[in-house]
Amino acid sequence: MPIEIYTDGAARGNPGPAGIGVVIRNDEKVLLEIADYIGETTNNIAEYTALIRGLEEAIDMDEKQVRVFSDSELIVKQVNGEYRVKNEGLAPLHNNVKALTHKFKKFEIFYISRDNNKAADKLANRGIDEH
Repeated sequence: MPIEIYTDGAARGNPGPAGIGVVIRNDEKVLLEIADYIGETTNNIAEYTALIRGLEEAIDMDEKQVRVFSDSELIVKQVNGEYRVKNEGLAPLHNNVKALTHKFKKFEIFYISRDNNKAADKLANRGIDEH
């Protein structure tokens, strides 16, 4: 059974102070919550950083199947190959994500509305607030 990873990145000012939020859960419970400050950066870099952190944590937990949910349509479409990565600053992050996805037997990523990603959003903002 795949675990679910909810990710969000936030930047105030874009670029500005930024944080990431990650929620990893299975059907029964939340396995891990992360709220971190990542410095001054853009919202898209924060979104990718949150995704990378979630995937790395799942690998550390020895998970083999993951379903990722993000409210960043850009990130989801880039990872799914629907959009090209045109921004040079995002290309290394995208490549990192693609390398990490190959470590899973099954990887899926889906776009969800911000309303369905409130827990990760709250954690991303906490990462900034608690800095």
